[in-house]
Amino acid sequence: MDSYGYIPQATEQRILCASCGTAVAPNAANMCVDCIRSQVDITEGIPKQATVHFCKGCDRYLQPPNVWVKAELESRELLSLCLRKLKGLNKVRLVDAGFIWTEPHSRRIKVKLSIQKEVFASAILQQVFVVEYIVANQYCEECTRVDAQLTWKAVVQVRQKVAHKRTFLWLEQLILKHNAHKDTTNIKEFRDGLDFYYVQRSHALKMVEFLQSVMPMRMKTSEQLISTDTHTGSSDYKFTFSVELVPICKDDLVVLSTKMARTLSNINPLALCIRVSNAITFIDPTTGRHSDLRAQNYWEAPFPALVENKDLIEFYIIDVQYEGQVGKYQLATCEVARSNDLSTTYFARTHLGFILNPGDHCKGYILANANFNNDNFDTLEMGTRRGTIPDVVLVRKSYPNARKRQRTRNWKLKNMVKEEDLDAHRTKADKARAEQDYEIFLRDVEEDPELRGMLNLYKGSGVVGGAAAAGANNGDDMDEDGDADMEDDDEDPEEDFPEIDIDDLLDDMEQMQLGDDEIAESYE
Repeated sequence: MDSYGYIPQATEQRILCASCGTAVAPNAANMCVDCIRSQVDITEGIPKQATVHFCKGCDRYLQPPNVWVKAELESRELLSLCLRKLKGLNKVRLVDAGFIWTEPHSRRIKVKLSIQKEVFASAILQQVFVVEYIVANQYCEECTRVDAQLTWKAVVQVRQKVAHKRTFLWLEQLILKHNAHKDTTNIKEFRDGLDFYYVQRSHALKMVEFLQSVMPMRMKTSEQLISTDTHTGSSDYKFTFSVELVPICKDDLVVLSTKMARTLSNINPLALCIRVSNAITFIDPTTGRHSDLRAQNYWEAPFPALVENKDLIEFYIIDVQYEGQVGKYQLATCEVARSNDLSTTYFARTHLGFILNPGDHCKGYILANANFNNDNFDTLEMGTRRGTIPDVVLVRKSYPNARKRQRTRNWKLKNMVKEEDLDAHRTKADKARAEQDYEIFLRDVEEDPELRGMLNLYKGSGVVGGAAAAGANNGDDMDEDGDADMEDDDEDPEEDFPEIDIDDLLDDMEQMQLGDDEIAESYE
């Protein structure tokens, strides 16, 4: 063999273990791994058993010192909580950690840990061990208060002095969309409002701030002393936040005082409310001019509505003469007559020229020969503007023919879980009025894209209007005076009847109940 073709092979040097004599690779300790582990325990100082506290009332775990966190079994959050319970982990290097499966009812959680630590001189030892956690039951502070019937520490009382519930229906949807009720322990419904109960005063203040951002309101606060500790000087209070909403709603016709009208860009005192948010927007139907009224300015000189939604009367559009455009509104002069009495006609100047055509129907108020117990209206009649009071004020377009045919909706709204006031005895008339208010609110959602964009609408497989739809259809067939509508039931529905596109609706996740096999397939 040629000497140049020789390839030397490297051989690993071996030494004998100083303890047991086993041949091992050279290392700083001159010992095998088993002997090092028998003499050095790198898990020393790390407990092999610990306790985690679990609240059965709210399914949360205690993270010391006093924070309760939500965590599912074998989740990353629960693993982080378990590792924080172990003392001594900061002295070693954590390589890996994971759960070992246990029965959910065993009240045991097992975590497998892999750690490394330097032993002797530059010798790194890795060891795997299991820590068992015992799940102990302990009520959190909130659940303890509920169990002891001390269910609230602060309450937000929201009230509005009106005869309908449409404002609270709209407010309920806003609260659901922004999840503003997440900290409430209970919601109680009363005849004229809602009560929100909280276990912390800061949570109630958050709700008040939310209401201030979406509604014109004023607030009063009060506190009640519950107990006092004379040794520490601490006291326990219950706080009450009384919120009163402005009693002006959309489609209400109001008469402003002369001073108030001047502050609103000298708008016509006879104005129509077209929007209620954190300010009230009024419009002059005859000129199309509009202005916003802040809540603070309203409460300095409050005024009631002249007529409201329940006083609306249906009219038939005979003729329309279009005029100039003011902003997004089209001014027009309409010749109208009551749907049940076409013999008497009225001329009305309106801002709804974009959507009104001859042959349409609309809702409005009749002011001709009407008597009102309103000081501002009496001043307007006696003043220089008495000739500017119209006979009819048109408010919005209506769709009686399409409403008669529509029995189902492809969308729905969610509702908050509320507790009714047991002391209030609701009659059949009260229930029918509540159903009618809900149906009117649903129609407002359908007909107002701006309002619809502020809410969450969900898909529904032909949600039936039920008694509310039937009562509201009767409301279309019957005027406020109780006269029957003289229209022919065979008329075709309006072509511009507002319909909500199904692509704009959200999926209701609560009704999507998937089995374990379907969930596994979806992840695959």
